[in-house]
Amino acid sequence: MEKVINGIKIECIKGDITKQNDIVAIVNAANSKLLPGGGVSGAIHKAAGPELYKECIPLAPIKPGDAVLTGGYDLPNKYVIHCLGPVYGVDKPSDKILSNCYKNALKLAEENKIESIAFPAISTGIFGYPIKEAAEVAFKTIIKLIPDLKFVKRIRFVLYDENSFKIHKEILSRLLP
Repeated sequence: MEKVINGIKIECIKGDITKQNDIVAIVNAANSKLLPGGGVSGAIHKAAGPELYKECIPLAPIKPGDAVLTGGYDLPNKYVIHCLGPVYGVDKPSDKILSNCYKNALKLAEENKIESIAFPAISTGIFGYPIKEAAEVAFKTIIKLIPDLKFVKRIRFVLYDENSFKIHKEILSRLLP
């Protein structure tokens, strides 16, 4: 599914974030120490190889809402943007912190002249953020930032499971009929 606003494509697909061959930067739902971890982070570190973690060491720790950029190494992507999302109900205000993840990732993409970026559903795994609320925050943040984007031309959401994919499609369709 895709929508276009101001010449910028917003896409939702079901798939594996480590296999986005046509995307310049993928976003890692990171932990504060930028360690491999589980879920999205574990998959990205495994696919990228050990050099990714070596580059992450001096960049850690990061705070909720922060984003940092590294190379992509063995991934098909030139860059990985690592964002630390909020732990739902612990890091407050959760919606503002989650919004900052998307803002800061897009800011890094713009600063590095990155034309395409792929996001997972940040904070919806072990951090417990409800998927509907998280998708609402993500899309509203991105839609608000689109007029300021000069380099980013494609924003993709890569959802791992059918339920997350369905919810993201519904919310995107509602916000951009």
